[in-house]
Amino acid sequence: MPIHPELSAFPDHEVKAKIIGYANSQRAGPGHNGWHSHDSAQLFHVVKGSIAIDTEVGTFFAPPERAVWLPPRIAHETRYLTDTEIRFVYVSYDYAQDLPKTAQVIQVTTLLRALILEFMSYPRAETIDGPAGRIADVILDQLKMLPAAPLQLPMPQDPRLRDLCDGLVRCPAHVPALAEAAAQSAMSVRSFERRIKAETGMNYRTWCRQVKLFRALELLAAGRSVSDVSHKLGYEGPSAFVATFRKAFGVTPGRYFGSPDS
Repeated sequence: MPIHPELSAFPDHEVKAKIIGYANSQRAGPGHNGWHSHDSAQLFHVVKGSIAIDTEVGTFFAPPERAVWLPPRIAHETRYLTDTEIRFVYVSYDYAQDLPKTAQVIQVTTLLRALILEFMSYPRAETIDGPAGRIADVILDQLKMLPAAPLQLPMPQDPRLRDLCDGLVRCPAHVPALAEAAAQSAMSVRSFERRIKAETGMNYRTWCRQVKLFRALELLAAGRSVSDVSHKLGYEGPSAFVATFRKAFGVTPGRYFGSPDS
């Protein structure tokens, strides 16, 4: 089903529809808008490539056939980790109130993928009511029940913890021991453990493991081999990396980057 030519860009005039869609291809690199927010909710459906969306509460990563859901008025910045084919679905503020209230990565089912493609085959004048309007209603129903994927990296707000965690995100291959991390944050070990758990929902060891997995997803999406990734991130070897990856995501790296319905 071809995308209607009108939907190759965001509309330059107001469209009074429940949802507005458009499809685009983006070159690898930062998005064009910098930090910004919308009154509408937004779904970033990655068809090919991969993206990372930074928010104040954490970073969300989406490889092919996953999507990032952002509720209304969430400040964010998009990074395209590879050349990416993407479909955007904006849900008007009023119709987003019954949808998830937190940002998250979701798996795009075969049904949702087909609905979005069908919706985007119509010109915008026909998306307010009629067949396209009814498709929009089904898309909204689907967004209420899609399973979340464990692809969020929550970031602490405490400035001391944030400095430490920002450094680990930049260089996850060298993770300081617990006592060293606490000292860098000017806290006792006990206070550090309690605070990072309160702010991220994870203990320090689990958070560091998530950082490495997150970077691994970025590197794999960019075409790096499993061997290269395991070496770069300080794993004992490819088999140790694959085992950790499988435990976190339920599949090997190779299967993960295929379609979730395959």
